Amino acid sequence: MTKTVTSAYDVAEHLRTPEEMAAYLEAAMEEADGGAVFIAKVLGDIARAKGMSQVARDAGLSRESLYKALSGERNPTLDTILRVVGALGLRLRAEALPAE
Repeated sequence: MTKTVTSAYDVAEHLRTPEEMAAYLEAAMEEADGGAVFIAKVLGDIARAKGMSQVARDAGLSRESLYKALSGERNPTLDTILRVVGALGLRLRAEALPAE
């Protein structure tokens, strides 16, 4: 019997363009159901794809603070989220929900 060899999947390796990063974040926001920690983890994936050091500089945060905020284990502040989103070259936008 042949052994199956697997490797860890890292989504950051597959986020190459700003459009792919935006689509990933948008899909995550639709699935998050209000989970800020989940969104922070997704932003961490995007930041790793873009380069944590550069994102930290652009967001005005230390690299260590950025890793902690986007680890998926903490609930970052809205200020941190907005700074990171801007540093990633992305934009958050509001959309009205359909009337029930």
